[in-house]
Amino acid sequence: QVQLVESGGGLVQAGGSLRLSCTSSEPTFSTLSMGWFRQAPGKEREFVARITRNGIGTFYADSVKGRFTISRDNIKNTVYLQMNSLKPEDTAIYYCAASFSMSTIMINRPDYWGQGTQVTVSS
Repeated sequence: QVQLVESGGGLVQAGGSLRLSCTSSEPTFSTLSMGWFRQAPGKEREFVARITRNGIGTFYADSVKGRFTISRDNIKNTVYLQMNSLKPEDTAIYYCAASFSMSTIMINRPDYWGQGTQVTVSS
């Protein structure tokens, strides 16, 4: 069982920045494709960003493209989400996700989920 632990959420004003981190217990972290999802109150969970095992390939939801950056450190077993120019509509619980196959992340059904971290953007 892969465990994922997120950190870095909090309250920030519109236009500000936050960096989320997600650390995995999986010793072969470099074999995992990773992603970030979010769920706002009253809405379904939605895809935010994903990254390939080697960190070279990334893909973003249109709503965050140009503002958010996903990256990973396979030595530290950690994936990051740098969020800049935050907007009130970015307010949500952010979840880290992992899969041994990217295909499951691409259909929003990753193998493993973190517990989530709250991000609140005030106007």
